[in-house]
Amino acid sequence: MSTPLVECVPNFSEGRNSDLIDEIVNSARGVDGCLVLSAEPDADYNRTVVTLAGLPGPVAEAAYQLISSAKSLIDMQEHEGEHPRMGAVDVCPFIPLRDSTMDECAALATRLGERVSQNLAIPVYFYGHAAKHPDRKVLSALRKGQYEGLKGRLSNSDSVHSEQTRLPDLGPTTWTGDVAKSGAIAIGARPILVAYNVNLDEKDAVVSRKIGTIVRSSGRLIKQESGKKMRVSGMLDCVQGMGIQLESHGISQVSMNLLDISVTDLHDAFECIRSLAADHGIKTAGSELVGLAPLSSFLEAGKWYHIDPDNASDDELVEAAVEGLGLDSMGPFEASGRIIEWAVEAST
Repeated sequence: MSTPLVECVPNFSEGRNSDLIDEIVNSARGVDGCLVLSAEPDADYNRTVVTLAGLPGPVAEAAYQLISSAKSLIDMQEHEGEHPRMGAVDVCPFIPLRDSTMDECAALATRLGERVSQNLAIPVYFYGHAAKHPDRKVLSALRKGQYEGLKGRLSNSDSVHSEQTRLPDLGPTTWTGDVAKSGAIAIGARPILVAYNVNLDEKDAVVSRKIGTIVRSSGRLIKQESGKKMRVSGMLDCVQGMGIQLESHGISQVSMNLLDISVTDLHDAFECIRSLAADHGIKTAGSELVGLAPLSSFLEAGKWYHIDPDNASDDELVEAAVEGLGLDSMGPFEASGRIIEWAVEAST
């Protein structure tokens, strides 16, 4: 039997201070049985996405060490960034990769949450497959109001959340100086999620914000002057999305989470957004993969972009995918370190 393999993708709220980022990421290194596959800071988001993979126990230990380090080094009272967040480590999901199940990953999340709440005194919300109530499954529902709304949630003066989503599952339930510094964390279990951004050649994000509401599964909320509201579903299934401005690059992005790549994969999202942008006279400027993605996503994109996919090798399909999606538009793209299966094989 092969050994079980899980992935964990902690996102922490620092993307500009390279020394701080290195110290936090390095805290997860050196755990036997766990590999740090990538650490990707984003200055505009002021956020770093870390990908850990390996044996379940060691991966959970590395995640704990990272959370502990981030708590000591990040002060959320001083944090600003484009991406929604509610804590020093905003989210920490476990993902089954090989010979592991979603239930086992949910158990890992629960044990980590217990340790984080007890030892680090951080409010913990469980989401995804680890959620303790159906209303708490969706991360965006728990994160509504972000860090700035956390004081109200813990002070019972919050009008955004229901009683089912307001308080953490574990840890402090009142606003303290320690919580003000650390914020809260969402820990969960979910399928492979691909964080993927499509770049648009516009500076002000007007079109990208429109497209974000068109493509995301939740769609667009339409309001009448009378106060009546209705929600119209979006074009793409299993997609979260929004348009944002990237001032440092002089472009905008449609920033997405692809929640189920068997339904909407990289090339599906890219081509849909390219078509919509063209309707507004805007060109795409490549795209950006945040973290890693499975080999299947590259092979499927390669089949779309390669001129002769039936006779192409896996390497040739991956190359066609990188070129077709413009994944190297914001810097060199090394596929060997960005494809989950290839990165794990190269590190073992």
